[in-house]
Amino acid sequence: MSEEKDSKPVKTTEVVDTAAKADAAAPQGETAAEGATEVKKIRRSKKKSVTSGRIYIKAGFNNTIVTITDNDGKAVAWATSGSCGFKGSKKATPFAAQMAAENAAEKAKVYGFEKGDVYVSGVGHGREQAMRGLIAQNIAILKIVDTTPVPHNGCRVPRVRRV
Repeated sequence: MSEEKDSKPVKTTEVVDTAAKADAAAPQGETAAEGATEVKKIRRSKKKSVTSGRIYIKAGFNNTIVTITDNDGKAVAWATSGSCGFKGSKKATPFAAQMAAENAAEKAKVYGFEKGDVYVSGVGHGREQAMRGLIAQNIAILKIVDTTPVPHNGCRVPRVRRV
C-alpha cells in the first residue's frame, strides 16, 4: 500500500462493444440497430420572439425601474438606474432614467422587440426622460398610460384630542 491519503484511487473501465451488448439484451427477432436507438435527445427551446408588448416605467424619488414585458405580462427585460451603475442621489436624475430605459431596450432588442404601450407610474424626475431613452433605441410607442395612484379624498382625519 504505497498510496497517499490525498490521492484518489484510479478507476479502470472496460471497453464494451455496444452492438454486442444490445444483441444480447434484445429479444429474439430484433437486431442490435433497433435496440440501440433508445437515445434521449435534449431539445433546447428557441429564443422567444417578442415583437410588441408593454413597457412599465416606475419613476420614484430615489430610483427608476423600467420593465419590458410581452402582451401576457411576462417580463422580457428590465433595468434600473442602480443597475446602470448610478449610486445614491444620482439614481434619481433624469439622465439615469434615460440610461435605464436604453439598457432595457437593448436587452429586449435581442428578442426582436420593436413597439409597445408605455405605462408610467410615479412622480419622479425620470418619467419623461425614460420615454426619450426608448425612442432613442428606435422603439415605437403606441400609447402612453399614466397609472400613478392618486388619492381621491385621503385618509380619515384623526379625532380631536380630549383635554
